[in-house]
Amino acid sequence: MKRSLAILMVLLLLVPALFAQGAPEATPAAPVTAPAASSGSVNAYTTLEEPLAAKLFKLFEEETGIKVNFVRLSGGEAVARLETESSNPQASIWVGGVGLDHITAKSKNLTTPYVSRYAAKTPAQFRDADNYYIGLYVGPLTFVTNLDRAKELGLEAPRSWADLTKPEYKGYVRVANPNSSGTAYNVLTTILDVFGTEDKMIEYMKALDQNIDQYTKSGSAPGKSVATGEIPIAIGYAHDQVKLKAAGSNIVITAPSEGTGYELASMSLVAGGKDSVNAKKLYDWVLSSPKAQTTFTEWYVVLVADGAAKHPDALAISDIKTVVQDMVWDGNKVNKTRLLDRWTNEIGNKR
Repeated sequence: MKRSLAILMVLLLLVPALFAQGAPEATPAAPVTAPAASSGSVNAYTTLEEPLAAKLFKLFEEETGIKVNFVRLSGGEAVARLETESSNPQASIWVGGVGLDHITAKSKNLTTPYVSRYAAKTPAQFRDADNYYIGLYVGPLTFVTNLDRAKELGLEAPRSWADLTKPEYKGYVRVANPNSSGTAYNVLTTILDVFGTEDKMIEYMKALDQNIDQYTKSGSAPGKSVATGEIPIAIGYAHDQVKLKAAGSNIVITAPSEGTGYELASMSLVAGGKDSVNAKKLYDWVLSSPKAQTTFTEWYVVLVADGAAKHPDALAISDIKTVVQDMVWDGNKVNKTRLLDRWTNEIGNKR
């Protein structure tokens, strides 16, 4: 008996700090050598904004008694982490993140199918036909401009993709790095849809690069810098920008006149996840709980489930002109690798 207790204590000590609640995005991964000992917990990766994730998972714990130990990662980081850990998964569920990244994860066999009894509430076009991922909400790519900084610099808010390449915006635009951010990869695929060929996409991105002051790791970071006046203009998702405006920032949100892309933020179960039972409970809860749905709307996202609530200030896809996206093509690992390699070799590595 003492020997068994001693072994149990060693296993408990080996559970890493990696999954401390609200661990910052930049925290390096620590190897996990043993699964969580408690049946009342689940390890999760999330690409939701950290305050949203923290509130959502706290509500789940209050309702179910199951604690969510989560790490917040950008979409590209989540895929990379899952790939690195594929022989010994450290998370059992991935909540949020651009759907293209979930498609990539599926194509790399990093996630596993699950048919939730609540999946039928989500229209077929917003969930994977093979049940590897399910959409939670949609959000269009838009521009956000700090009106105070723009006035100070004599700039107009951009209203088209073409505007962003004008010389007067040199050094005044910020966007994320497509290698780490699903948001920024969605920018690449949107430009491909707008201009029609990969060569023209790269040509445009090179022109845009002349006006970019820096590429961030997270897709929501540029908008936050606009809100504080650090940079006058950024590219990101509308719901992140609407939240900044609602918080009092003097900003304006504009949609590109040529058409824009959009995300389908999704959720997947991790292949081989150690907490699969509790992961499925969390998956079901996110899809079915009124409290979860209400929490999402507080972040101005547009939920895709039938009958879901909508915040009156949220910017819906139907409100703007969108491009025709082929998400399966965009998320395919071969296509994604090729596009990212071209951007990195022809633009990213030259900065």
